[in-house]
Amino acid sequence: MALVESNPFEIGTSAPAFSLLNVVTGQTDHLTELKGVNGTVIMFICNHCPFVIHVNEELIKLANDYHSKGINFIAISSNDLVNYPQDGPAQMKTNALSLRYPFPYLYDETQEIAKAYNAACTPDFYIFNPELKSTYHGQLDDSRPGNNTPVTGIDIRNTIDALLYDITIEAFQKPSIGCSIKWK
Repeated sequence: MALVESNPFEIGTSAPAFSLLNVVTGQTDHLTELKGVNGTVIMFICNHCPFVIHVNEELIKLANDYHSKGINFIAISSNDLVNYPQDGPAQMKTNALSLRYPFPYLYDETQEIAKAYNAACTPDFYIFNPELKSTYHGQLDDSRPGNNTPVTGIDIRNTIDALLYDITIEAFQKPSIGCSIKWK
């Protein structure tokens, strides 16, 4: 399992728009319809990555904790379906329903959205303010599979809280680390 760090994504950058298949509903979802009133967290994840599996429970908890505060979470999988069929829409739907994801799980079949976000790994996290300007791109926390550090989501929680309470967001943001996006 090769470790890949997230690529740079400049703070203040507008969120690239998208219209992607929601694997649970079968409908096309649009960023403008999914964004939160007070902020939006976009996560590039997939089904098979051990780094995503390691943090899934915390992703669900975060989304549930912050939804009532106007922060919406959106998950996107961009992995190549041909070489990684376990990350295809049917399996994504099964995974989302099994884990009870409280956020939409979208499939980026063309991988154009991952490229627009300069996404590199799973998981890869982006936080945007109400105007969809980037305020954070980095890790969930310091936990990794096998390092015995508890999964807390502290880096994401601190950034969302700063966004909600108009506190200066930490300038230094540690990159996320995970499996590479499986490019076609």
